[in-house]
Amino acid sequence: MKSIKTLAALALFAAATASVSSVAAQAQSAAVEMSDGEVRKIDKEAGKLTLKHGEIKNLDMPRMTMVFVVKDKAMLEKLKAGDKVKFRAIKDDGKFTVTEIVPAQ
Repeated sequence: MKSIKTLAALALFAAATASVSSVAAQAQSAAVEMSDGEVRKIDKEAGKLTLKHGEIKNLDMPRMTMVFVVKDKAMLEKLKAGDKVKFRAIKDDGKFTVTEIVPAQ
């Protein structure tokens, strides 16, 4: 009985920790400056996006071309290779993640 209570407590702790991490990532994303980019490749099935991008200040990253995961695969529906975009990216759980993307003006 004691082990069941311990397992239940651990499960609740794990769920709470995951929830806090998600909220922290969302808060971090909202404060992030948008970066310039150009869509090079889209992998809708994998939820990945290859961007040629300018400096990403919050990630201390210089200009380069790289693959990002996207927070929501629906973001990829309106994009095509060659599109100029503005985007926000964070490092979430070890992955470079695009949290927002809009056409460049």
